Amino acid sequence: MENQVRFSSCRGVAFEIKPHADPFAIATPQRAPETTNYGSKRSWLLWGSSRVAPSLLIQRSTSKASSHFCDLDLDDDNDEQKDVVMETLEEGTFLEPEKQAERKQAEAASKIDPPPSKPARGHESSRLSVILLDQGLFTVYKRLFVVCLTLNVAALVLAATGHFPYSRNRAVLFSIANIFALTLCRSEAVLRVAFWLAVKLLGHSWVPLFAKTATTSLLQSLGGIHSGCGVSSLAWLVYALVLTLKDRDNTSPEIIGVASAILALIALSSLAAFPLVRHLHHNVFERTHRFAGWSALGLLWGFVVLTVAYDPRTKSYERDELGSRLMRQQEFWFTVGITVLIIIPWLTVRRVPVKVSSPSGHASIIKFRGGVKAGILGRISPSPLSEWHAFGIISDGKDEHMMLAGAVGDFTKSLVANPPTHLWVRQVHFAGLPYLVNMYDRVLLVATGSGICVFLSFLLQPCKASVCLLWVAKNVEQNFGKEIKEMVSRHPRDKVIVHDTAVLGRPNVAELSVDTAKKWGAEVVIVTSNPEGSKDVVNACKSKGIAAFGPIWDS
Repeated sequence: MENQVRFSSCRGVAFEIKPHADPFAIATPQRAPETTNYGSKRSWLLWGSSRVAPSLLIQRSTSKASSHFCDLDLDDDNDEQKDVVMETLEEGTFLEPEKQAERKQAEAASKIDPPPSKPARGHESSRLSVILLDQGLFTVYKRLFVVCLTLNVAALVLAATGHFPYSRNRAVLFSIANIFALTLCRSEAVLRVAFWLAVKLLGHSWVPLFAKTATTSLLQSLGGIHSGCGVSSLAWLVYALVLTLKDRDNTSPEIIGVASAILALIALSSLAAFPLVRHLHHNVFERTHRFAGWSALGLLWGFVVLTVAYDPRTKSYERDELGSRLMRQQEFWFTVGITVLIIIPWLTVRRVPVKVSSPSGHASIIKFRGGVKAGILGRISPSPLSEWHAFGIISDGKDEHMMLAGAVGDFTKSLVANPPTHLWVRQVHFAGLPYLVNMYDRVLLVATGSGICVFLSFLLQPCKASVCLLWVAKNVEQNFGKEIKEMVSRHPRDKVIVHDTAVLGRPNVAELSVDTAKKWGAEVVIVTSNPEGSKDVVNACKSKGIAAFGPIWDS
């Protein structure tokens, strides 16, 4: 992997896992001797207004380090590994004298009883643990996976024991149907419609909150169906191949060969999607998943045509009325559906002009023509067959939209070093978790670092929901530019709370989120942070009876 930068993703949020410190931190001339979980020392200050966060909330977070692209840190002059910043917002400015005294007391307390430090070598494993395990063993995602797999295994057992003759005779059909279902769950065009319908049907004050949160959980966790159907399609294909080999007199070597090749490609694609591989080698996963999938689809067409054309009585392929015979087969129509779903996003790929500016050496702003609705995300690429990167979209819904990209990976760094004049885009933007904000009445949005871009559109254009934005970032104007700062600053103090970690330091984000949600009267909290930060905020809110959602693995 180039420069050892690894990518992983979830719908609506892009992760870039890097073994080095984040490029946004700034070195301070002197540091207090305290040591935190993160192995660094910081000073803290507020930015933005006369409001000051309560001193009890200005304290060290006990979260472990993580690598979300929204984190902002940097190597210092001594190349010391910095902690990854997890940030939040309380709109404020410099500390008043009495607040300074309170802050000193809090710092003294933290020196007396600092949080236990963790060994550096556990850093990578802690990331994986948070992504795969700490989000819970019984999440909606995992429940959907288990339900999907259980239903298929039950049908497979019934088929193998002779209690379900239809599935025994049409094992290939069940495999193809599972592939269709998993493709449907990943179709951005289909999901855009599903998210729109959810907001349209449930976005009313009279709809019970539990119905809205249940729908949000389901839409966010459709990856569980995708994974469950993927494993199930493999099982059905293996079963079909075993039956075919037992009855090889009624089939041809070509059909067996093509079926075996399809099985190998689907198995390869599934192995590449295994969480550990995907986490550590995301580029390998993305390219393997894409090209193995396309190859398997091509072979699937060959398999369907060969099986329909083959006559076991004459042991030859019959071309007479092949078209009409194909259209009478369910396998044919499922394959057509899979093909259409895969082709749709590629029909919208265009190379478009862009304007790229860098407010600092650590971030870039990419501007495109055309307005976009709030809560929508987009994908861009320097090479469409190789890689795609997802970013939140900032737009007032009129003539222009933009993306904010922190320079933490090879691609995002190249935007700063060599700003392109054109980029490849998918013109059909996709909906993620932020899009569901309009389903609720009062929402608290919690963002860290460049994760602000997912939420800014809700401040720039009319929004059905009444939103409050809590943003934690370092050196707002220096790192994100005057334009972003002005977008945030023009809104009422009770709607935008900004916590600048370069001045104030790291608060306990979970506690700050809960406190702000209570004051705002939020029905739901939506957070965009690193995996551990998101988990902390979501769990803290839920423990206080506040519905909360954050990015999940493979959402």
